[in-house]
Amino acid sequence: MVKLNKIYTRTGDDGTTGLVDGSRLEKHAPRMEAIGAVDEANSAIGLAAELPRAAAHRSVDAGKLSEALFRIQNDLFDLGADIATPAAEGDDFAPSQMVLRIVAAQVDWLEARIDEANARLEPLTSFILPGGSEAAARTHIARAAVRRAERAMVALAAVEAVNPQALAYINRLSDYLFVLARVANADGADDVKWVPGANR
Repeated sequence: MVKLNKIYTRTGDDGTTGLVDGSRLEKHAPRMEAIGAVDEANSAIGLAAELPRAAAHRSVDAGKLSEALFRIQNDLFDLGADIATPAAEGDDFAPSQMVLRIVAAQVDWLEARIDEANARLEPLTSFILPGGSEAAARTHIARAAVRRAERAMVALAAVEAVNPQALAYINRLSDYLFVLARVANADGADDVKWVPGANR
């Protein structure tokens, strides 16, 4: 159970921050870049979730969408905890009572949601611009933020061990948000297509 009585601690005034295992590192370190990018993505998803939540009383689909996004926000806190727990030597990234890790079931849930949402859509014949309805535009902003988080996590994985399921989760999440943005655009009917070289 997390208990926060005091918001500021002054322990980070020297430019370092603490990790789950008690170690400290610089706030600009690759691990902190990844944690921060996941936090930004979570905030963008929170913004995307507000429109369907407001519409949930009018639409069952909107209510289900809002529930899915709030579930993802919770998973992203799990992901942040995973990244904030450096792997010990010989770590197989299995979760335990003391260590929170992203697991295959969380990735599987996202894949099922992608398949479910994509089944409603006609195949794309063109790249689409990140817009259309407000709900779709917000979802595309969240998707782009998730892509940035994925790049930060991959950069971390180039220098330190990262849970493979965590990498799979963040990759699937951007795919899910892409199809969700199309669903928000009247199941793709209101997608804005890219016209190459249209303004030359």
